[in-house]
Amino acid sequence: MAEVSFHDVIASAGPERERLIGELVRRMTLREKIKQMSGSAGLLGLGWMLVAYGSTTYDSGRNKLLGIPAIKFTDGPRGVCLGRSTCFPVPMARGATWDVDLQRRIGSCVGIEARAQGANFYGGVCINVPRHPGWGRSQETFGEDTFHLGEMGAATVEGAQEHLMACAKHLACNSMEEARFFVDVRIGERTLREIYLPHFEKCVRAGVASIMSAYNMVNGDFCGHNPHLLRDILKDEWGFDGLVMSDFVFGVRDGKKGANAGLDVEMPARWRYGLGFKGKVRRGKVPASAIDDAVTRVLRQKARFAQVGAPGSYTLDAVAGPEHTQLALETARKSIVLLKNAGKALPLDTGAVGRLAVIGKLARRANIGDMGSSRVNPPYVVTPLEGIEKIAGGSVEVAYDNGRDLDRAKRVAAAADAVVVVVGLTRKDEGEFMPVVHTGGDREDLGLPRRQEDLIRAVAGASDRCIVILEGGSAILTTLWQDEVEAILMAWYPGMEGGSAIAEILFGQVNPSGKLPVTFPAANDQNPPFDKKAKSAEYGYYHGYRLFDKEKMEPAFPFGHGLSYTRFEFKNLSLSSSELRKKDTLTVSCEVTNAGNVQGAEVVQVYVGCKGSRVDRAIRELKGFSRIELEPGETKTVTIELEVSDLAYYDESAARWMVEETDYTVYAGSSSREADLPLRATFTVLGD
Repeated sequence: MAEVSFHDVIASAGPERERLIGELVRRMTLREKIKQMSGSAGLLGLGWMLVAYGSTTYDSGRNKLLGIPAIKFTDGPRGVCLGRSTCFPVPMARGATWDVDLQRRIGSCVGIEARAQGANFYGGVCINVPRHPGWGRSQETFGEDTFHLGEMGAATVEGAQEHLMACAKHLACNSMEEARFFVDVRIGERTLREIYLPHFEKCVRAGVASIMSAYNMVNGDFCGHNPHLLRDILKDEWGFDGLVMSDFVFGVRDGKKGANAGLDVEMPARWRYGLGFKGKVRRGKVPASAIDDAVTRVLRQKARFAQVGAPGSYTLDAVAGPEHTQLALETARKSIVLLKNAGKALPLDTGAVGRLAVIGKLARRANIGDMGSSRVNPPYVVTPLEGIEKIAGGSVEVAYDNGRDLDRAKRVAAAADAVVVVVGLTRKDEGEFMPVVHTGGDREDLGLPRRQEDLIRAVAGASDRCIVILEGGSAILTTLWQDEVEAILMAWYPGMEGGSAIAEILFGQVNPSGKLPVTFPAANDQNPPFDKKAKSAEYGYYHGYRLFDKEKMEPAFPFGHGLSYTRFEFKNLSLSSSELRKKDTLTVSCEVTNAGNVQGAEVVQVYVGCKGSRVDRAIRELKGFSRIELEPGETKTVTIELEVSDLAYYDESAARWMVEETDYTVYAGSSSREADLPLRATFTVLGD
C-alpha cells in the first residue's frame, strides 16, 4: 500500500479524511510535527515585522516532501494588511451599523483580497470586550456587548471562510493595551463565562478555523498556556476541532506549558517550540499525544480549506476595486451615528447655506485608525474636506481653517451660515502601543485634547449652527461642550471612503442610521476602574450599559443610541407564547413605522430582564436585534427569535448553566435606555 500524502487527505472527506490524517501524522517525524506547530519567520523576518508589519504573509508548516502547504497568515481588522487593500471603517464603526449581513459581505471581501495577495489565513476577527472604553484597541472590536459581538464576529467568520481560514482573537479578557504582556486578569468563573466568552463560542459554532490566545494572564496563567481556557472550555466543553495559535512573539512563555495546555501553533517563529522543545517531548514532559493532537488539528484545517473559494476571483484587479470600495462607502454611510441634532441643524440645504466653514486639521487628514497590526494601506483616502467640497460643488462656498488660531477660526465661523468642526483622536492617541515611536496606547481620560475642546467652544460661540464631527475608535467625552453645539456626528475612523459618507450625511443625501455599540459616559468616573499599567486587574461582572443600568447612572449617549432625519414608531409587541420550556424558542415580533417624510433605517433592539432572580443579574440584556429599511409612511413587522437556553446564568457551585423557572420581561425599542424601550411583555419559563 502506498504511503499516505496530504493530497490523499484533501481528496477524502468525513471519517476517511480523519483516518488518513491520523496515518499521515504517524508517518511524520517529531521534527516534521514540530514544524507544523510553529511559524517559520527567522531573525530577519522578525526584524522586518517590527519595521513593516503585515507587508508580507507569516508562514508556518510547509512540508514539501509530504505535499503539506504552509499556513500563510495575514492580519487586518479593517482590511487586509497586504499591498494596497480596501480600507473599511474600523470594526467599532462596523459594529455601529448593527448590520450582520453587511459584516458577512465585508468578511467575504477581505477573504478575496487576502487570497488574491497570497494569503490563506485571515487573523482579523477581533472580538474582545472593551471593559473600559479607553482600551487602546477598542477600535478593532465591534462593541461592548457579548451578544452583539458574537453576531458580528460570527458573520465575519462566515464571510471570510468562503475563501480562506479565519482566526478569532484574543482568548481571553484582553482589553488593556499597555499592560497586555504582563497583567493578570482576576475574574470569577461566572463573569468569565457570561461576559467574556460567549462571543468566542458563537464563532466556534460558526465553524471558525482558529482561535488566537491572548498575551495577558487569566487567574494566574498566561492565556497561551492556560489549560482552563484552551482545553477545559474551548476544546473539551465547546468541542472546538480547529487549531489554537499564539499571539505573535510573546504569546508563549513556556513551550512545555503551552503544548500541554492545548496551544497548537506558535507564531510567527519557532522560539518556545524551538531549541530544547524536542527534548522535552522525548523525555515525556510533553506527551506525544499532545503533539499528535496539535498536528492533527493543523492538518484538519489545511485540508478543510484546501479547495474552498471561487476560482478566478482571486486576482489583483479585485483588490480595492470598484465593488469593494463601494462596499467601504456603504459601510461608512451606515456606521456614522447622529448623536445630537437640535433644531434640525442637519441636514444642510445647499440652497439655503451659501457659505460653509470647515474647521479643524482633521478635516483634511487621512485619519483611518491605528498603525499597529491593524494597519491598512489603501490606494486613496477621501478626507472630510474633500467629501464636503465635492458635494457642495459651486452652490456652496466652502471656507477651510485648520483651527490653530482660535481668533481666526471664530472669524471664519462667524462669516458662515453654518460651521462644521472636525475633531477627534488619531493613532497617536489610541491603538496598539508603540513606546519607541510614542503612538497608541490606552486612554484613562476619554476627553478630547484640551486644544480641541477650546476650538469647539470658540467656534460654537461664533455660530448658531455648529456641527461637530468626531473621529475616533471608541467613546469620547462630550459633556463639557455638547450643550454649546447644535449637532454631533460620530464618524469613528471611517475608512477610505469616509469623507464621502460624512458629506453625504451632512447634506442629507444619506439619512444617518448608525447606533452606538458602546456607551458614551458623561464622566470618566462612570467607567470601571482602569489602571493602564496594572500588573493585576479585577474584572467585575458589570461594565457598559449593564453597569449604567445597575448604578442608575445617566450616560451622555447610551448603548444603542442613534438619531435619524426621520421618526420611527414602535407598536404591537407580541410573543409566540407566554409560557415556555427551557428548550423552547421564543418568537418576538413588533411593528415599526417610518412616521417621517424621508427614507430611513432603524435598528430594532430586543432586551430581556429576569424578574425575581436568585442571583445578581443585569436589569436587562441585549438578546436580539434587526436592522430594517423603511420608506416614508411604511410599516414593517420585525420578527426576532430568542432561545430560552440563552437566558441561562452560570452556576459556579454546580459548574453548569441554569435557566431559572421564573418570569421574564421582553423590552423592544431603539436603545438600551428604558425610556427608549416603549414596548414590553412578560413570559414565564416553566420546569421541564
